[in-house]
Amino acid sequence: MSVHRSDTTGRSRLTLAGVLLAALALVLTLPGAAGADSAPRTSDIPPRGSAHMGMGVIEHDGQGGTPATGDRAVQTEGVDVSSHQGNVNWASLWSSGVKWSYVKATEGNYYKNPYFAQQYNGSYNIGMIRGAYHFATPNDSSGANQANYFVDGGGGWSRDGKTLPGVLDIEWNPYGAACYGKTQAQMVAWIREFLNTYKARTGRDAVIYTATSWWTQCTGNYSGFGATNPLWVARYNTTVGELPAGWGVYTMWQYTSTGPIVGDHNRFNGALDRVVALANG
Repeated sequence: MSVHRSDTTGRSRLTLAGVLLAALALVLTLPGAAGADSAPRTSDIPPRGSAHMGMGVIEHDGQGGTPATGDRAVQTEGVDVSSHQGNVNWASLWSSGVKWSYVKATEGNYYKNPYFAQQYNGSYNIGMIRGAYHFATPNDSSGANQANYFVDGGGGWSRDGKTLPGVLDIEWNPYGAACYGKTQAQMVAWIREFLNTYKARTGRDAVIYTATSWWTQCTGNYSGFGATNPLWVARYNTTVGELPAGWGVYTMWQYTSTGPIVGDHNRFNGALDRVVALANG
């Protein structure tokens, strides 16, 4: 009988240990359990160079419905594209009412979009007002280095009424820790250096593309850029929601990654003449 009780006790302890391990595994999978600047699992890391605007929005912020059909007298439809769209059918987008576009030019200090010419020139040739954006990877090099790489790789500006100022796409790191291993103060300093260098090279204040939750997490919701740099906010829902500190209004809003033809669709907060005004500086 004593042997039987010992076996039973041993099995009970093993069962309890299994339950505790399962509970621990569940806790570690809950949002935020891995820390404020956790990295994605190795199996989830995409190839370097493949990052694009908003690729972390659904994972981190989720998505809801899409906003009601916009009033074209008040807001103007636009798109953003990168190499994952390949050659873009600009004629179809133009016919659908898209009047402006942004094209990924560069990423970090190591990647240039191989479809940039077709996308950037194709949107211009169809009649759109277009610009270029840079996907920032602040852990790879300085803000000044990446701003120069961007300008030299297609992110410049000219006062032709058809070229929008460049965009700093600063959001979750798809290749590692969300804030690129930087403190909030270091991130603000990196962004400032990028913006200052871009303005020195082009004469324009770059647009900042970000999501409010990332901005809060990785810059401490810094408010110092709102007076000079237009905001392009990412939120896939029926309303734009809370904006990052320092901006009372948004200039552009990326509201979906599942729109027609290219997926990533946006609204400019103003009629077409305001898009032209931004292009002209």
